Amino acid sequence: MRKERLESLYSFFHDLNDSEKEKFFTHAKRVTFPKDKILFLQGDLCGGILYIELGSIKVYLQNNSGDEITLYTVQEGEQCIVNTSSAISSTPSLGSAVVLEDVTGYMLDSKSVKELMHESNAYQEYMFTLFALKLTSLATLVEDIKFKPLKQRILSFLKNKNNIIIEITHDKIANNLGTSRVVVSRVLKELEVDGKLKLGRGHIELFDTGKIA
Repeated sequence: MRKERLESLYSFFHDLNDSEKEKFFTHAKRVTFPKDKILFLQGDLCGGILYIELGSIKVYLQNNSGDEITLYTVQEGEQCIVNTSSAISSTPSLGSAVVLEDVTGYMLDSKSVKELMHESNAYQEYMFTLFALKLTSLATLVEDIKFKPLKQRILSFLKNKNNIIIEITHDKIANNLGTSRVVVSRVLKELEVDGKLKLGRGHIELFDTGKIA
């Protein structure tokens, strides 16, 4: 049943032949990772690619001072391009990854991944589509950082949680948006004065849930 679930989550499985599917599951290892587990660090060489069946991970950059910026999250049925690019090119990882929610899935070694790419047009197409989508997402992130006011970015980030009461710290917001906790706290206070939200201990109550222009 586990194999069937993975096949239903990842679209490329539908176009693999029986031999290619058998090769995948022969070489793939069943893995589980608990919340807060570091999967790899910036500069590490990834030896395989993770295919998530359940759970999620966060991929982020960190500078020498320890400041972070979240690049993206990876959910079940998705594949991390930082992990993928390191594994297939044998180059150091451009970012780090940590488990947000307990993860179960499969890890396929880089040698088998390269062979699958060589043998399967379906998997090649999946890879190209994956990189195109994630690069678009990263381009949007860079555009937001460069051109959008932080106040607007913070409101967008909070609205994307799809809750009125959001349990989150100022540190976590800062890490996700690539700024400092002090700056986030100042902007949140301004938003509270503007009537957009109300600050609580460890949570934020969002009043402005409308679309951001």
